[in-house]
Amino acid sequence: MATEQTQRAGSAGPRDEEGDPVARGRREGAGDEGDPVARAWREGAGDEGDPVARAWRDLVAAARRSVADGLVVGTSGNVSVRVGDLVLVTPSGVPYDRLGPAETTGVDLDGRQVLGGLTPTSELPMHLAVYRDTDAGAVVHTHAVHATAVSTLVDRLPLVHYMAAAMGGRIRTAPYATYGSQELAENVRRALRDRTGCLLQNHGTLTYGDTLDQAYDRTAQLEWMCRLWLTASAVPGRAPALLSDAQLEAAAQQLRGYGQQG
Repeated sequence: MATEQTQRAGSAGPRDEEGDPVARGRREGAGDEGDPVARAWREGAGDEGDPVARAWRDLVAAARRSVADGLVVGTSGNVSVRVGDLVLVTPSGVPYDRLGPAETTGVDLDGRQVLGGLTPTSELPMHLAVYRDTDAGAVVHTHAVHATAVSTLVDRLPLVHYMAAAMGGRIRTAPYATYGSQELAENVRRALRDRTGCLLQNHGTLTYGDTLDQAYDRTAQLEWMCRLWLTASAVPGRAPALLSDAQLEAAAQQLRGYGQQG
């Protein structure tokens, strides 16, 4: 959440970079020449035999990408990846450019912290609800601006594009509830029934996938569809043409054979 930037600040480690050369070096991208461990981690070396280290590196890369792509501001979103019975999650209130191997944070499927010393994201209940209910391998939550705007207007994203079929059909909006609450987690669980993405009213988006890349791609597609609908709806005196359920089902059939096969 946006408030996670200040929430539990003490758990995020030192903030005074003048007295914290490791944090300063990470932020500035400096020091790799004299720190072969940091350099190797940044380059993805040395973790081929360690699925947890590899998954954490990919999680941090996705979290940083969400900022670069404008899907979140600061630490307002969160990302998780499942490795067996372990769920790696972004920690609460820690800027993503400060995350390295030492900040690895993980919980079990009951939410008990089993890895790391940083407090997990406050949205942990929402992530765990998805893992308990589905076979998700990764979950991405953002505060993407166009999708959040749409979440304040409709209870389902209008069928403005056939890519809704790639997420199971009409994208629902989970009713508003306080961030980090079990109520919100339950609202999201219901909104995701037979879907792999949803909007969160006055809040943002959540998508999941078999892999982190797939979950992230669905997040980007959802934001794009919301931007498309808002753009078309803004034309004075006109209303966007929408797809029928039959047209969406035909697109879904076509998408099942999309891409390289075999």
